[in-house]
Order: sequence, then C-alpha cells, then structure tokens
Amino acid sequence: MFRSLSTVGVFTLASRILGFLRDLVLAHLFGANALTDAFFVAFKIPNFLRRLFAEGAFATAFVPVLTEYRARGDARELRDFIDHVAGSLGLVLLGVSAVGVLAAPLVVGLFAFGWVMGEQHEKLALAADMLRLTFPYLFFISLTAFAGGIMNAWNRFAVPAFTPVLLNLSLIGCALWLSPLMDQPVVALAWGGLIAGVTQFVFQLPFLARLDLLPRPRPGFDHPGVRRILRLMLPALFAVSVTQINLLLDTVLASTLVTGSISWLYYSDRLMEFPLGVLGVALGTVLLPRLSRERAEQSPAEFDRTLDWGLRMAVLFGVPAAVGLAVLAGPVISTLFQSEAFSGEDVLMARRSLMAYAVGLPAFILIKVLAPAWYAHQDTRSPVRIGVIAMLVNMVFNLILIFPLQHAGLALATSLSAWLNAALLGRGLHRKGWFRPAAGWGRLLGRVSLACLLMVLVLHFGAGDPADWLAATRTQRAFDLLLWVPAGALAYFGLLFASGLRPAHLRRSN
Repeated sequence: MFRSLSTVGVFTLASRILGFLRDLVLAHLFGANALTDAFFVAFKIPNFLRRLFAEGAFATAFVPVLTEYRARGDARELRDFIDHVAGSLGLVLLGVSAVGVLAAPLVVGLFAFGWVMGEQHEKLALAADMLRLTFPYLFFISLTAFAGGIMNAWNRFAVPAFTPVLLNLSLIGCALWLSPLMDQPVVALAWGGLIAGVTQFVFQLPFLARLDLLPRPRPGFDHPGVRRILRLMLPALFAVSVTQINLLLDTVLASTLVTGSISWLYYSDRLMEFPLGVLGVALGTVLLPRLSRERAEQSPAEFDRTLDWGLRMAVLFGVPAAVGLAVLAGPVISTLFQSEAFSGEDVLMARRSLMAYAVGLPAFILIKVLAPAWYAHQDTRSPVRIGVIAMLVNMVFNLILIFPLQHAGLALATSLSAWLNAALLGRGLHRKGWFRPAAGWGRLLGRVSLACLLMVLVLHFGAGDPADWLAATRTQRAFDLLLWVPAGALAYFGLLFASGLRPAHLRRSN
C-alpha cells in the first residue's frame, strides 16, 4: 500500500511541480486581471464537470463494479462490460460537450452572473470564446479518466498518475510560444487546454492495449453493468464532488467582488491543491480499488486496517502540510508569483485566501480517504445527504463571511464546510459498523500536535515578516524559501522520530 501510494504520490508531485511552473509562467505573463479572470472561468467550468463525471462520480461507481466483474474471472464478460461502458460514457460526453460549445455564452453567464449584473460584456464574450475551446477538453479528459480507472483496478498506478504532466506542459508551451502569435494572447491558454485533452487521451491507449483491455466502444445503456454504474453515479454526482461545487460557488460569488478576486482565489487554490493532490488524490486512488476488493471478498477486518492506515497517512502528512502552508503563505506566493504583472498587493490578497484554504486542507484530504469507504460498499445515497448538508452550510458561511473578509471569506467558508463533510462521513461509517479504528489514535494525535507546534515556532520566527519578502529580490526569496521549508519539515519529522515514530509504522502490508 505504501509503495502504491509512493508511486502515485511521486508522479503527482511531478505534475504539481510542473503545475507551479505553469502558474508561475501565467502569473508573470498575464498577471491577475480581467483577462485571466475570463480564462480561469472558461477553464474551471469543464474542469468542474470533469471532476463530476470522470474523477468524481463516474470513478467511484465504475471501479467497484469493474472489480466485481474482474473477480468473476470471465474475460469475455469483462471485455463486454468495458466496451459498453466506453460507448455509453463517450456518447454522453459527446452530447454534453456539444451543448457546452453551442451554449457557451449562457453557460458563462450562469457561472459568472456577477459579470452579467455588472454588464461586463467584453469579459463575458472573451470567456465564452475560450469556453468553446476548453469545453471539448471534458470529452477527452473524461475518457482519459476512464482508461486510468481500468489501469488502477489492475494496480497500474504510474501511467494515470503521470498523465496530468502533459496538461501542464501543453499550457506552458502555449503560454510561451503560441500566445505571442495571437491577437488576444490569453486565448492561447484555451488552445493549450484542448491540445492537452487530446494528448492525454491518446497517451493512455497503448498501455490499455498492453493489458489487452483496449475497448471497442458500443453504446448500451441497457447493459446490466452500465445500469448499475448509472444507479450509483446519479447520487454520487453530487456527493463525491461537493468540495468542487463549493469551490465553484466561490468563483460565482467572487465575480461580484473587485477585479482580481477570482485570480487570487485561483492562485491560492492551486497552492492548496499541491499537497491535496500529492497526498489526498494519491490516497483516494490507491484506496478505492483496495477497499472495493476487500469488500467484495467480505473481509471487514482487512477493510478496517486499510481505512485506518489511510486516515493515519492523512493526519501524519496532511496536518503539517496545512500548518506549513498557512505560516508560509506570504513567502510562498511572493516567491512563486510576484512580478511586475503580479504585484505586492496581489501577493497579500492571495495570501489571505491561501491561509483560509489551509484551514480546511486536512479535511479535504480526509474526504478523499473516507469517501472511497462508502463507495466500496456501493452506498452513494448516504454521502449525498451529507454533501447536501455541507453545501448548504457552505452557502450560509459564504453569505456571512464574504462581507467582512471578501474573497478570503469564501475560502474560509469552503474550509469550514469541508470539516463538517469529513466529520459526518466518518461518523456515518462508524455508526453503520463499517469502520472500527485501531488503537493508538490518541498517541498519534498528541505526537502530531507537538511536532506541528515546534514547526510553527521554527517557521514563524525564522521566516520573518511577509513585508520583508515583498522587498527582497527574486533570488533571495527563492533561497530563503528553500531554506525554511526543509527546516520546518526537519523540525516536524525530527520530533516525531524522537517520540518513537519509525518508517515501519507507515506501511500497510499486503
């Protein structure tokens, strides 16, 4: 389990590092303004639907059913199932993509109604033009996720984890070399998204062929396996992606605030997504097929051990990541993004929302661990009720916090609702008797708390005031950040080691 987690984590880390480089290039070339607001809306819409259709509801419904078909041992039945799922999913995605392209102005207006109310017609038109290019990305990237789901079920984690690297390379390339050739340079980023979708999809095909699982798409909504996936997907469409819905609602409300608010939220969200992707997404990717297999084999003790291991990994690595991100929010944003286009004021504004997102980072990671436990039991209805509660609470907090804290209030509301979501998911699993935590949690939480306290002291007094980072040269900022991030990590893990925690405690044996 730890080897699988490390494999996914390493490739995801590479993707996130390239993602940082991508955002650094975007910040330096385009800054934070009306043009970048338009692109981020145009790219966020298909990405939101991707997480809903592909990485979200579809993956959580598809992998457990695929695991059952594989366990039956009938190769012909398995291939028939995969062919029908590929055809049905492709047909739905093709229809959704066509509607998105044709109705681009309406879709943008729905997701950025503040621009409509403010009669910001140029921004709306630019976002709609870019959405016509980015919406087909949904078709290709969702089929990419379908292929990745198959490989994950066969414990082939490396290729799906590496594939997002191609998106970052495409956007960086288009930003650097295509944008100077265009009348409106920011439109090159929309082309980059479309190119990335096609590239990622084509990249997966040879690896599926190597497993002899390359599908021959045949639409068939009456196929029993497809019907089961649809039954599981419909409620999961909301439940598994409630965090993404909350982030999207932030964008909708941020469109009513001052120009730059959407971009500040985007850059802070991207930084928060770094540890969430490396740890949270990696944990969810590894846990779902494992928990589904243990559920299918009727092994509740093994199921408990696996889920308990996932939660311990989330706490051991997620809590210090959140604390470090909050303390170093200003230095990190200043080092990565500050430039002539991305001013010191932009750094301070993005710092506020990053600190607010950091409050919820452990909860976001816990959701990635707890949700697969529900879907392994093929229960998608209970998380729906929890998701509805969390989203309603998020909206209430949005309306309360947006006035005193502006865009940072939206980020904080998302974090608070994520904690509620995680708490209800965990309590529900315990009440149903689907999870019994192992002993030793009190000792673990005590160790982590003391280690985080030491890390905060080291970073707070060592890194200094954010204003000093704004005045420093780019080289000095980079040097200081490369000094203090390892120093904080050394303080945290050093105290854990001194308290008796060893690398062997991180393993979950097969």
